[in-house]
Amino acid sequence: MKPVGIFRTSSTEGPGYFATYLERRSIPWQLVALDEGGAVPREARLFSGLAVMGGPMSANDDLPWIAPLLELLRNAVRQDVPVIGHCLGGQLMSRAFGGAVKVNPVREIGWGQVRVADNGVAREWLGELQAFETFQWHGETFSIPPGATRILEGEHCANQAFALGKHLGMQCHVEMTPELVRTWIGTGAQEIAEHRRSPAVQQPAEMQRDLEPRLERLHQVADRLYERWSASL
Repeated sequence: MKPVGIFRTSSTEGPGYFATYLERRSIPWQLVALDEGGAVPREARLFSGLAVMGGPMSANDDLPWIAPLLELLRNAVRQDVPVIGHCLGGQLMSRAFGGAVKVNPVREIGWGQVRVADNGVAREWLGELQAFETFQWHGETFSIPPGATRILEGEHCANQAFALGKHLGMQCHVEMTPELVRTWIGTGAQEIAEHRRSPAVQQPAEMQRDLEPRLERLHQVADRLYERWSASL
């Protein structure tokens, strides 16, 4: 099998549990470190699937790798190569597929509930699950691109995930690990302080409360999503 291409935009936002999932199932993967100048290939068929991780930048920024990455995502759809996006990755997928990215009404940082949408596509991805607690860290949100279906929704950010056939774009972070949570709390201390009055921003102590059992439950949901996605590789 060709490797899954994992596109990293920031050194602090690696693949986390997503890589753990792939390795447990002996699915090869290859990191493309855009933050270190890694080149965006033109052909999605170099990989069995594409995964785009999060990052602190906006999907609307004029960065040298964004335009070629958007075209690669469109190429993946044309070539029937499955794509999955986490947070910024989901926003870039929305843009590539004809949607838009704009400022969310409030900043979301920390743990929060999301609901599984009441439609057949959502049940294909998540079965009879109705809601779960996930991790958030974003100030922008994506629209649901043409032809896609919203499968997750939240109180403070309506569009938490969409599916377009075999492609999955998420606003929330299901790939979290203890190391990622602690790293983001450290690097994002100023952002937490600046937005402390947001109803969807938690303080570091709350984000780390019962961290291991919270992540274990989150990974059970991630397994469902990743299993459905990887079945198309």
